[in-house]
This record gives sequence, C-alpha cells and structure tokens, in this order.
Amino acid sequence: MSSEFTAGAVLLSGVVGSTAYGLAHAGSDVDRLGLFAAPTRAFHGLHAPKPTYVTTAPDRTLHEAAKWARLALSGNPTVMELVWLPDELYEVRTPLGEELIGLRSSLLCAPRVRDAYLGYATQQFRRLAARGDGSFSADTRKRTAKHARHLRRLCHQGFQLYATGTLHVRVDDPAAYHRFGEEAAADPAAALPLLREFEDAFASTRSVLPDHPDEGPVTAWLHRVRAEMYEA
Repeated sequence: MSSEFTAGAVLLSGVVGSTAYGLAHAGSDVDRLGLFAAPTRAFHGLHAPKPTYVTTAPDRTLHEAAKWARLALSGNPTVMELVWLPDELYEVRTPLGEELIGLRSSLLCAPRVRDAYLGYATQQFRRLAARGDGSFSADTRKRTAKHARHLRRLCHQGFQLYATGTLHVRVDDPAAYHRFGEEAAADPAAALPLLREFEDAFASTRSVLPDHPDEGPVTAWLHRVRAEMYEA
C-alpha cells in the first residue's frame, strides 16, 4: 500500500486485468484492484468518506467496502474478479478480506450475472463497430483488438459463472484470444457471431445461481468491518 493512501485500511487487493487473465504482453500495464474500509466515525460527519481512490504509477483502484459490495451485488464483472483471483495474485489479504472471499457465492444471482456480463460484452462490440472497417492506425488497431479480447473473455467468463457458479479468472488458450482480437481488428463484424452465440447460450441454459443474491451474509460482513474500524 503506497503512502498517499490514508483514508482507511486496505482489506483485500490484488493484480487484475490482462495479467490475471493471462493475456498480458510486453509493455502491458499491471492493474491492481482492492477494497478498503474507511474509519467508522467518518460516516457520522458532515461529509461521507470518499468511495473510490484511483492512482496511476502504479495503476490501482480502491473502492470503499460498502461501494465494492454494492457493485459486486450488481454483477459488475471487473469488481467481481477480485474475490476469484488465483492465490498468488493477492497482494493484501486480511482476515476480513478472507471472509469476503468466502462469501463470494452470496454475491451472485442469475439475472444480474447474465445482464452484467452480456451488457459489458455488448459495449465492447459497439466500440469495435465504431472503429469502422479496419483501415486505421496501428495504435487504434491495438485498442480494437483489446476490445475484441475483452468481448470474448466477458462472454466466456460470464457464461461459466452463470452455468456453474464458479469463475476462472485466468482464461484457457490465451493464443485463441489474441487471434480473435486480430481478426476483429481487421473486420469488427467478425466478433458478432460470438456475441450472438453466447446470447443464445445464456437464453437456453438454466443457471445454477439463485434469482436473487443473499444480501444477509454480506450485510453481516459489513457490520463486522464497521465494528473493527470503530474508534471509541
């Protein structure tokens, strides 16, 4: 934890993004995501504590515990991966953070996982389509290929989570993702069949997840966080 962060205690933090997915290449940024607990007294003043801190060099995003929980309960794919990382990618893992990892299934429900992952994948396709016919600069081509890789990952990971209740952050066959990215960079329309395939897969598959998340254990965890961060 770098010295500029003084707003509370980091409970859980790790390396996410392309490094976690196994898609990083030379020159890729190393992204970090975490959650922190603000001092409990900060919630009783005139102004609520800042809910998110974002820094560069290193690239890191920290959400306050309650905000992180709300985002996770909404099915947010980026936030969700924090509690499914391989052990070696965690950099901060406190007892309260460990508890949260143990509660990760309580955060899930079928409609929100489906809508969030398919929604984010659709956003990536719209970004691809906005790039045109592939006749653009090398830098734009790289960004377009990245959008395509994200689309493929969101489809595969989202459907896996929906169908099995488990998320594997590191992708299978990274080379296939890079090939797909290059194909879509040359012709963005090439990504549409994959998106349609997974829209059909979600629609035709019965999820193992419940219709609603179990907020009770998450609320109880937040109460323990506030109790630990209380200063008499």
